[in-house]
Amino acid sequence: MFITFEGPEGSGKTTQIVRLKERLTALGHNVIATREPGGTPIGDRIRGILLDRESHIAPIAEMLLYSASRAQLVETVIRPQLAAGGIVICDRYADSTLAYQGYGRGLPLEALRQITAIATGGLQPHLTLCLDLDPAEGIRRRHHSGEALNRFDALELAFHERVRAGYHALIAAEPERWVLIDAARPPDQVAEAVWETIRARL
Repeated sequence: MFITFEGPEGSGKTTQIVRLKERLTALGHNVIATREPGGTPIGDRIRGILLDRESHIAPIAEMLLYSASRAQLVETVIRPQLAAGGIVICDRYADSTLAYQGYGRGLPLEALRQITAIATGGLQPHLTLCLDLDPAEGIRRRHHSGEALNRFDALELAFHERVRAGYHALIAAEPERWVLIDAARPPDQVAEAVWETIRARL
């Protein structure tokens, strides 16, 4: 089973992925958790470039770097784990490109879909959970988290609002794959909502 988490900055994806992996592992499932960009030695090097606040990257170059990291992750991590009958949980995947570089940056969606299909070999998640949060609250959380801020945290609020609207459009277009979860709630409540969704699909 291939599960992805999507959502705006500060929505708590990483926290929920850790909790979900622990819960599934405790039940005896073979689970790996990975992330985009990154998840492989090559991907982690690309991640450093993409998130560096000093990097000035053209939108098309940004998209291609994400796609390169994704191609490596799919080929060397995700497909082998799925082929072995395991579960993959990924912090962001191809939908992030549509939301961020498409709706956020304004790159053409159809071209992004074609490039993404090449990068992934057509591999799509079985289930995508969108942790939904007001962008202003997400940025506030990021600034108060104590974690290092990245290049996207510094972008204007309007960009993050476009990204959120993009996620909602993607959900409306493919509701059978997506589950929208209110991430404004306390983490324990979000974790229970995530678990109820996963348990129903297993």
